[in-house]
Amino acid sequence: MIRARVSLNPGAVVAPVSRRTFGSFVEHMGRCVYTGIYEPGHPLADEDGFRTDVLALARELGVTMVRYPGGNFVSGYRWEDGVGPREQRPRRRDLAWRSIETNEVGIDEFAKWAEKADVEIMYAVNLGTRGVQEALDVHEYVNHPEGTAISEQRRANGAEKPYGIKLWCLGNELDGPWQTGHKTPEEYGLLAASTARALRSAEPDLELVACGSSSSSMPTFGTWESTVLEHAYDLVDYVSCHAYYEEHDGDLGSFLASAVDMDFFVNSIVATADAVGARLKSTKKINLSFDEWNVWYLSRFQNAPLPEEWKVAPPVIEDRYHVADAVVVGNLLISLLRHSDRVTAACQAQLVNVIAPIMTEPGGPAWKQTIFHPFAKTAALAKGDVLRLHIDAPTYETAKYGAAPLVDAVATHDPATGDVTIFAVNRDVANPVEFTVDLSAFESGFTVAESWILADDDVYAYNSKEAPERVELRPFDGVVIDGGAVTVTLPKVSWSAIRLTR
Repeated sequence: MIRARVSLNPGAVVAPVSRRTFGSFVEHMGRCVYTGIYEPGHPLADEDGFRTDVLALARELGVTMVRYPGGNFVSGYRWEDGVGPREQRPRRRDLAWRSIETNEVGIDEFAKWAEKADVEIMYAVNLGTRGVQEALDVHEYVNHPEGTAISEQRRANGAEKPYGIKLWCLGNELDGPWQTGHKTPEEYGLLAASTARALRSAEPDLELVACGSSSSSMPTFGTWESTVLEHAYDLVDYVSCHAYYEEHDGDLGSFLASAVDMDFFVNSIVATADAVGARLKSTKKINLSFDEWNVWYLSRFQNAPLPEEWKVAPPVIEDRYHVADAVVVGNLLISLLRHSDRVTAACQAQLVNVIAPIMTEPGGPAWKQTIFHPFAKTAALAKGDVLRLHIDAPTYETAKYGAAPLVDAVATHDPATGDVTIFAVNRDVANPVEFTVDLSAFESGFTVAESWILADDDVYAYNSKEAPERVELRPFDGVVIDGGAVTVTLPKVSWSAIRLTR
């Protein structure tokens, strides 16, 4: 039997769990908004046209924050198109996803949805085709109480009180040549700084996110962040990270080790930001907003061109997720948690239909994809403090990332209740692993409150409209507490969560 071991210590605290770690993303892309969160005429639509089945699943998923309205979409978006009487709103081309945007849903509608879902809004402004004035205008619309032309426009549109949005993204992926309004790091750094300075003049305690690299494979990775922060370091609070992962050419082993790259991404950008801070002689620390991450079979999308016809809400990148995908998603959450000292906001992209944990059928049901389960359970159980730990586990060779441990894990400890939760993955594609957690640094007396496993003999099993419960979390039997240690056998290609209580 292959064995792995980890020791936990309540004093080895990385940082408190940030609830913003469990963010999601709603972009005006494909069917995320239209027939996703919003579908008037659906049997389960409420009085505002929102699907109540999707709302219920979003709550169950444990989403705390949603980034809106994009994404690539935002770099060509005119926010004012989406406010006022619906019958007067213009239809526009969306160049990012080659579709027609009806503007039936705008910021007022989305704010209503966010209130029903009980989530914070992370708002992205258009710095692709627009700039400082437009950012100030939309801020005035959503956050200024009353007495100005644009705030009174909001009130006239039915929202008497401001929305109080605190977290703002200064554009999206402007390092990417695919982005409408793509800029050099120097151009973007100057624009981000100007926009941040203006927004802070309007509301000093906003939290602002500067665009970082769209992926760690970008040729400008690292240098982009360095240049941007040279201009904007003292004006922003976050730099963004985006990363997507997929299995290539049957290389399951490398795919299962995707969190190795996420760790590299985070560590690299932290080092870059801190180096800029040192050069500027600043005591401030820039945090990371990992506001796009997920499994995405990007190679399939790149080989399938966007629709030739301009349509409203055409299906776009509706990936079907299997067991191995869910294990990777669970592992990426482990990575995000262990970097909670610097990654204090994150958004899985996206929420509904588009590379999403929730799928819908127009006029029909909604169901959970496999990746729903590790996200929901992590969001529910990760409380208190993240603990720093070292895993003693065998490694295996991957073609993409070199040697990677067979087992990866993170743990949280809630001082208020005494609960300890361990999240772990077994990356071995063929064998179970005996995993032992040493709790001798804690007072004795733990019992298993709950334990869950996501695994299947068929690592490519998936859920569908026809079989929505083919893959589910199941109770994890066989968790053994012996003295000051917990031992469990992790099946091959699996994700698990174990909560211990007294």
